[in-house]
Amino acid sequence: MSILVAILVFGLIILIHEFGHFITAKKCGIGVVEFSIGMGPRLLSFVKGETRYSIKGFPFGGSCMMLGEDENASDPRAFNNKPVWSRIAVIAAGPVFNFILAFLLALVIVHTVGYDSPQLTGVLDGLPAKEQGMQAGDVITRLGGEPVVVYRDVTMHMYMHPSEPVDVEFKRTLESGETTVHTVRLTPRYSEDYNSYMLGIQTSGYRVPVTGIKDTIKYGAYEVVYWVKTAVRSLGMLFRGQVGAQDMAGPVRMVSIIDETVEETRQYGLETMLLSLANLCVLLSANLGVMNLLPIPALDGGRLAFLIVEALRGKPVDKEKEGMVHMAGMVLLMGLMVFVLFNDIVMLFF
Repeated sequence: MSILVAILVFGLIILIHEFGHFITAKKCGIGVVEFSIGMGPRLLSFVKGETRYSIKGFPFGGSCMMLGEDENASDPRAFNNKPVWSRIAVIAAGPVFNFILAFLLALVIVHTVGYDSPQLTGVLDGLPAKEQGMQAGDVITRLGGEPVVVYRDVTMHMYMHPSEPVDVEFKRTLESGETTVHTVRLTPRYSEDYNSYMLGIQTSGYRVPVTGIKDTIKYGAYEVVYWVKTAVRSLGMLFRGQVGAQDMAGPVRMVSIIDETVEETRQYGLETMLLSLANLCVLLSANLGVMNLLPIPALDGGRLAFLIVEALRGKPVDKEKEGMVHMAGMVLLMGLMVFVLFNDIVMLFF
């Protein structure tokens, strides 16, 4: 069952990504040769109009093959014969649709269970927050100069900067109803009891219900923003050597995470399990959108980079040279996929 659920989760994310390319290509008058979910040999296939629709053997991947995409063609509906801004829209549509999917799922999650409020329920004795006068009821609004919308902003900051001093801005509602704003500088202190650096702040751990459609949209949108920021920051940590390549999770480990999610939540009912899977979809879809926008050859971001250069200089980059760059990128990506797959197997079984 968990493998089936994993296939459905990945299939949905990939389907939406490729559908973004597909529908935008159609709107721009570009011929689509094949729209497929999966990679490898075809399992099911049918032709409607000019397009073949396929389901292929390996569920991790998909494609939207367009007419004249990688070669010169005389047909006016060929990809390379369309205006550069139409081609940019088609390539960018895949990641954009992933962000849209993440947002729609986040709306459902926030509407159903609310958001993790940065309001404190208490402060711990002997730690910086209490020593600097913070107390239960305070709402953290900024941390290290960055806005705090949900409590995960605090936990993410502490994960990335566990022992660094930080300026904490918070608001406090007085008995009179007046709201005051305060800023204190906290230096995390190592706690032997918790085996980590701590500021000494506590929250309930429960999500707070939203009060209307405005808050639902606000916190739903921020769910996507949070995961996008997390993906970008994680890449930064990878490049700076703060995390190792072994910490990257590939398809095998993601299937394992989905399996654990299903097993841990099914006892609480179907709704809880579906909401947990929806949360995973938000994370994965937002991450796929970010990764595909990176200016890496063979990814959407790499193709966008060439198209933006074409738009700026007024003429395309030599197709043969561009093709060689994308081929080199594909080889490197395949090598990375093999490494991640091997690393997943080692982490899970050894």
